[in-house]
Amino acid sequence: MGKIIAIANQKGGVGKTTTSVNLAASLGVLEKKVLLIDADPQANATSGLGLNVDEIEVGTYQLLEHTLNAGDAVIKTDSPNVDLIPAHIDLVAIEIELVDKERREYMLKEAIEDMRDHYDYILIDCAPSLGLLTLNALTAADSVIIPIQCEYFALEGLGKLLNTIKSVQKIHNHNLDIEGLLLTMYDSRLRLSNQVVEEVQKHFNDMVFDTIIQRNVRLSEAPSYGESIINYDAGSKGATNYLNLAHEIIKKNKEKV
Repeated sequence: MGKIIAIANQKGGVGKTTTSVNLAASLGVLEKKVLLIDADPQANATSGLGLNVDEIEVGTYQLLEHTLNAGDAVIKTDSPNVDLIPAHIDLVAIEIELVDKERREYMLKEAIEDMRDHYDYILIDCAPSLGLLTLNALTAADSVIIPIQCEYFALEGLGKLLNTIKSVQKIHNHNLDIEGLLLTMYDSRLRLSNQVVEEVQKHFNDMVFDTIIQRNVRLSEAPSYGESIINYDAGSKGATNYLNLAHEIIKKNKEKV
C-alpha cells in the first residue's frame, strides 16, 4: 500500500515544487511507482513536468469537487514511473466552493484513498498557504516534508506550520507524521547558510533530513524546459541531492515496516 506524503510550507519560494517534481522523478528512477498531485493553483509542478497548463481539462479541482474519479485525472509523464494529477488556475476557486460543504477537509482524502494500491508513493505539492487546499493535503497524507530554505527568515512561520500540523493531527488526521525537515538552497560559501543549517539541526535533531539540497543553476533551469533535474541533467549536483533524498526516504520507510 502506497504512502502519501504532502510537501508543505506556507512560505513561498522555499523549494516545495522543486522538491515535489524532483523527488518524484528520483523515486521513479529508483523503480518506485509515483503519483504526483499538484494541489497548487500556480500549477508549477504541472508545467515543471512538461504539460501545458492551458490545455489541462481535468485535475485536482475535479477531485476536490468529487465530480471525477482520481484514476480518470491521471496523466502519464516523461519521467519513468511518474504519473501526475495536474492543476489549473481554476483551483483558486476551490476554497470558496468547499467552504460550506460537509467534511470539506476530507475531500482530497476521500478522492485518492483508492489510489494507494496503485503506487508506492503519492506526493502532494501544496500551495504556499495554510488554507483549505493545504488542510486537505495534510488530512489526506501519512506524513509531511517541510522544505526550509537556508536564508535569514528560514524559521519564520515554521512555528505556525507546526501548530497547524498539530491541530490537523488532533482533529482530522491522528496518524499524520513529519517525514522530515528538508534544508534547501544551501550555499556552503555563505556563512548565513551554515548558520541556518546549524540552527535547524540543533533545534530539530532527528526531524531533519541528512540530505541537504544545494543551490544549483541546473536545478533552476530545468523547469523552464518542462523537465525534472533527472531528465534535464542527471549528472548535476541537484540530481545527486534529490537522488540522495529519495534513497533516504526509501530507507527510512523500510526501517518503519
